[in-house]
Amino acid sequence: MKWWGRKAVRDAGRPFLLGAWQDRSEAGWPRSYEGQVREAVLANPVAQRALRLVAEGVSGAPIFEAESGQAAGSGRATALTKTGALLETVAAHLLLHGNAFIQVIQDAGGEPAELFALRPERVSVETDAGGWPVAYLYKAGAARTRFAARDGLGRPSILHLKAVHPLDDHYGLGCLGAAAGAVAIHNAATRWNKALLDNAARPSGALVYAPGDGAALSGDQYRRLREEMEAAFQGAGNAGRPMLLEGGLKWQAMSLTPADMDFVGLKAAAAREIALAFGVPPMLLGLPGDATYANYREANRALWRLTLLPMLDKILGGISAGLSAWWPGVKLDVDLDLVTALAEDRERLWAQVSGADFLTRDEKREMLGFSPLPAGEGQG
Repeated sequence: MKWWGRKAVRDAGRPFLLGAWQDRSEAGWPRSYEGQVREAVLANPVAQRALRLVAEGVSGAPIFEAESGQAAGSGRATALTKTGALLETVAAHLLLHGNAFIQVIQDAGGEPAELFALRPERVSVETDAGGWPVAYLYKAGAARTRFAARDGLGRPSILHLKAVHPLDDHYGLGCLGAAAGAVAIHNAATRWNKALLDNAARPSGALVYAPGDGAALSGDQYRRLREEMEAAFQGAGNAGRPMLLEGGLKWQAMSLTPADMDFVGLKAAAAREIALAFGVPPMLLGLPGDATYANYREANRALWRLTLLPMLDKILGGISAGLSAWWPGVKLDVDLDLVTALAEDRERLWAQVSGADFLTRDEKREMLGFSPLPAGEGQG
């Protein structure tokens, strides 16, 4: 089985994702994965809630073994009994980082005993001279562990799941990079509003130098005043901070206020962009101004159809393909009949299939995901 397509030779000196670059871009938001996680997931309520909706939705999906029809873990192996607990972590890694690395821990008999998700920013892919992955290097502090891509029997030690990256052969593309700008705007607007409240919500203005003799500021005085303004009064953290003016200077309020700059609308637009990057309908996050979905029911259905089910297909397909090296034919799938958000879609399909008189009984059962009945059973 081919796990990777044709690969180009990877530059050994290339940094993994953005971790080795300067942590802050010219625009001011972090470039590294850890920095983006801290800004988005740990400090931004919209991104954190969007992540939880996706990850917890994936982990709560009803999983079963499609081939045997038994619930996952009802007799196959201990590894499958913990699939549900694993899915939340894998979904979060795949959404944020674009890569999920699952270690297959074997028991004394060489059978998979547990699947464990490794932190993706700690894993790097080692390739041979032709650019094909041969090992995975896991770095945690000073400790380094090397996992061969496959053992002597051709069984994988690491299951690598990834989102499509148009510019990389071996690593996937997460949503944090695309959402970094919107997260930075949303966080900056929050800090700005907080600073305005702390500083009595005073609006900005201009310094006017109006001495009685008509003189102008000297070059040194102008530079010193500008430096003091930039250091003490510029930025969201100093919004509305009171000034102590010297002789000849007076403060004149300007008409450019936070209301004129539409901070509320700017913050709402940034929040919708964050939801878009995470694949979550804005209505489910309580964001105003988005009329794409008529109600929460439609938004919830869209979340499952457009985000959760494609991610589940990728995750369960990768796990099934990896475990098939030990258990040929194993296939994990989602029981759509038990997904409440898709009940109306399923009801509509059942009505359409039941009303198709040109189909046989077994053809109808096959379309609905059931196996044919034995001959003579179910008649009359």
